[in-house]
Amino acid sequence: MARPFWSGQLRISLVSFGIQLFPATEAKGEIHFHQLNRKTGERVKHQNVSGDEEPLEKDEIVKGYEYSKGQYVMIEPEDIDNLRIPSRQTLDLEQFAAMDEIDPEYFEKPYFVTPENAAQSEAFAVVRKALQTSGKVGLGKIAFGGREHLMAISAPEDDKQLGMMAYTLRYAEELRDSGEYFSEIKSVKVDEDQLELAKELIKRKTSRFDSKRYKDEYEDALRAMVDAKVKHLPAPKEEAAPKSTKVINLMDALRKSVRGTDDDRDKKPAKSETRAESGVRDRSAKVTVMKAPHTGKKQPGSRVSKAKSNGAKRTPQAKKNRSA
Repeated sequence: MARPFWSGQLRISLVSFGIQLFPATEAKGEIHFHQLNRKTGERVKHQNVSGDEEPLEKDEIVKGYEYSKGQYVMIEPEDIDNLRIPSRQTLDLEQFAAMDEIDPEYFEKPYFVTPENAAQSEAFAVVRKALQTSGKVGLGKIAFGGREHLMAISAPEDDKQLGMMAYTLRYAEELRDSGEYFSEIKSVKVDEDQLELAKELIKRKTSRFDSKRYKDEYEDALRAMVDAKVKHLPAPKEEAAPKSTKVINLMDALRKSVRGTDDDRDKKPAKSETRAESGVRDRSAKVTVMKAPHTGKKQPGSRVSKAKSNGAKRTPQAKKNRSA
């Protein structure tokens, strides 16, 4: 097993026991680029220099803080090591709250939490079960990576997962005010029939989340391009997007999208229209959609996206851990 990212004490009031944190995510990209001299093809090297002096060795470099223009104070490694921050060694859970009370935008990165050793297992199991049965998460602060992080500790719903999860959270001042971006959006009265069709479209495309269904296709395309370069073959190119556009009615776009889900599922068309489709004339609202190439099947005319509302919260606990 990998070395722990952080080891220390988890404390709740007078209860304290040792834990370890392990990153729950890892980078999967396999392609790494280097900088080359375009003329010679040789790899470019970067050196640490100061003024006109020769390149500096690693032990000759120290951190510095610019407190005035061109004026620096040197910060030695031991200066940082000697900082008096209790959270460097102890994660003190100061508060408990329901997971769905924390908006998704606060969650940053997940970690696995395990007991430090067998002697800590009893206290670890009790706290884990208490968090699981209460449906709460513990909130506290922990210092690592050059800053103090807000951390949420939770217990998986699955009893087979005997560990706990930790999530670094963003501080409130790190989040931008949504009002600066949403305030200029024009308020539009929503047509009930269009809404009914949009809800039906969402309903038909709703399924249990499966993370394995999604993959980084950019990485695959990059790999294909690199392989072609190595083999001196023409690099694959993206197909040109359709140039022609067709302005259609939003209601028609929704109808076609809903009917397109029937084609995707190889279902026969419904014998009767939905309530939203029946007796509805074309509306004046227009949208511009790309004309899809002919494939022998009916294609959705437009995609409808749904913005996250403050009331609907996605939580890592409810969806088996969110991995950022």
